[in-house]
Amino acid sequence: MRIKPLLVLALTLLAVGVLFPLYLFRTAPVAQLDLVQANDIVKTVSDNWLQVQDTASLPELPYEFDYAVVDSKGQLIASTRNGQYESINYAIRNRDTLVDIDKGGQIVGKVVFYNDTAVTWKAYRTTLIIAYMSFLALLLAVYLVYTAYLNHTIIRPFHKMKRFAGNIAAGNLDVPLAIDRSNIFGVFTESFDMMREQLHLARESERKANQSKKELVASLSHDIKTPLASIKAVSELMLVTAGSERAAEQLMAIGMKADQIEALLTNLFDTTMKELQELTVTVAEMPSTTLPDLIRNADYEFRVKPYDIPDCFIVADVSRLQQVLDNLISNSYKYAGTPIAISTTIEDGFLVLEIADYGDGVPSEELPLLFNKYYRGKNAEGVGGYGLGLYISSYLTEKMLGELHVKKQKDGFTVILMLRLAE
Repeated sequence: MRIKPLLVLALTLLAVGVLFPLYLFRTAPVAQLDLVQANDIVKTVSDNWLQVQDTASLPELPYEFDYAVVDSKGQLIASTRNGQYESINYAIRNRDTLVDIDKGGQIVGKVVFYNDTAVTWKAYRTTLIIAYMSFLALLLAVYLVYTAYLNHTIIRPFHKMKRFAGNIAAGNLDVPLAIDRSNIFGVFTESFDMMREQLHLARESERKANQSKKELVASLSHDIKTPLASIKAVSELMLVTAGSERAAEQLMAIGMKADQIEALLTNLFDTTMKELQELTVTVAEMPSTTLPDLIRNADYEFRVKPYDIPDCFIVADVSRLQQVLDNLISNSYKYAGTPIAISTTIEDGFLVLEIADYGDGVPSEELPLLFNKYYRGKNAEGVGGYGLGLYISSYLTEKMLGELHVKKQKDGFTVILMLRLAE
């Protein structure tokens, strides 16, 4: 893995960045006076004192450091550099080295050796700043290269895998994951793409199996209706010619049971056709005055409170709208068992019916799941059903160009049925 050497390099440069200034400070130049040369200068000046004093010039000596000669009163006689000497006090503050000039046992003046540490340090500091800034530039360059490397080998492949996982979660198995063996996720991307292909094959196999099952159920539901119609016809014929009251009652019971079986087959057939996307919905304009009759047909326990519906025309399929209302009111019967309140408004091109009961409803976190096929909330324990009522109702409502929503309130549960107004 290439990350480890780069990480070691980055840490090494960081350590160097910390230790490098310390090293430079420890090796900073310090002005040191060569005592042999200084003694030679003092002796030469002493030997030539009268000449120095008379000519205000210094003897020529092969030494590179600067110095000045002053008399016993501190007045400047001569110096190797103009402006070097100002006064004895200034020399002391500057930490210059002062050596007495002894002439015949008498102090006639002093040699002031200039302390150039400040000048030297100033030049050295400039060099230090340039070196350190160069090092920081190098460190920044390494950081940028390392960041670009991480972005290329980790961050971008990670985001690519994240998008791939999002496609998988959304059921989009047709988008492959590009394989790049040069990054650290290369092996994983190949495995993930193989997983995608296997999931795609499994889903396709499942779809074909479900399609075959639905087609079989639809075919059987339809085929069973033919002999069932014969049973009903024969029982009706025998009822006409029945010789006794008991025989007539038995024939009537056969007819009633045949009707029940036919109703169950119709529901089974309709559900299967819906899953095969063949459940027909034919919309047409209808007056809102039709709705009370449909609600009355669904409310066989008479739990719906009085309500008003504004006069308008809506777009719907009467038989499918009846099926939707049957499901909604039947759910309220099963899960709430309370009176039902219906309120109506016209909003944004829809006739909105809010069908509310006063039961406990379902937790708020379950609301988005209620329209899923076969989903049943926690309040459905011990209550019969298959979790298809709201699923089918939502499908039929959308086919009628409407919308179906649910919401939980403090005092109950509400289903919002939105029927599109005719233009």
